[in-house]
Amino acid sequence: MCALKKKVALFMLHGLANYYYIGTPKNPEMKKNLYLSLALLFALFSAPAFAQDYKVDVEEERKANRLFLYAVNKNLVDLDVAIKVTGTGFRQRKGVPRKVRVPATSRVNLISLIVERGKQPVYEYELDVTDSLSRRVIKKDFELIKIDPKKAITLYITEKCKTCDSIVAPLDKSPFKYKTYNISENEGVKKQLEKAFIGASIPLAEMENPVVMLDGKMYIHIDSYDALMMRVDEEGEVKPLAPKEEKKKNDEKQDEEKPKY
Repeated sequence: MCALKKKVALFMLHGLANYYYIGTPKNPEMKKNLYLSLALLFALFSAPAFAQDYKVDVEEERKANRLFLYAVNKNLVDLDVAIKVTGTGFRQRKGVPRKVRVPATSRVNLISLIVERGKQPVYEYELDVTDSLSRRVIKKDFELIKIDPKKAITLYITEKCKTCDSIVAPLDKSPFKYKTYNISENEGVKKQLEKAFIGASIPLAEMENPVVMLDGKMYIHIDSYDALMMRVDEEGEVKPLAPKEEKKKNDEKQDEEKPKY
């Protein structure tokens, strides 16, 4: 529908331009009106044409004779959401469904259904979701949730880590899920990592940054939350430098810097 509107808008713009230009090519006032009409027409049709579609999940929760339906927004933008419920075995408030503000990464109750005595509620629903936020929207209490980042984050806290707090603290405040392991408290994890650090220029015991795994790929030079999120948001295949590869690269660099006679 959005693509069709865009094509219609471009067709109308072309026809409008031909009409004004061919009919009155030397009329300044008509040309001025032409530019204003073109701008208004483009704004009217282009905005919905480029609107994004956002997915919202619905979760149900039963309490006594009430069935609560919640909108779960796993996006990083606020959304306005309305729900239309049809079915049997329940009653609901009559009227046109009103939109409810569902903040980014949050869970909000959209509607409460009254379950009829002795009946099992069977329902279907339709969602109306938009990122065009309205001033008249209903604003309810919401519960913040954690969402999966673009790449799964696992932090291994090294024994001499100096930058771990500057990464973990912002992660705790962020909307993203992550896992963390303290190497000094997990001997099995420590032994596995030590194998990857055999022959490395910096041994695991001397690492001042956490060992970071993003979708199973190891990074050893991430020293801040911003650097972490930059790696998480990177598109395409990014080949991290493993400890052994880093040592080989450093050795090659030192060989190149040696004077040649």
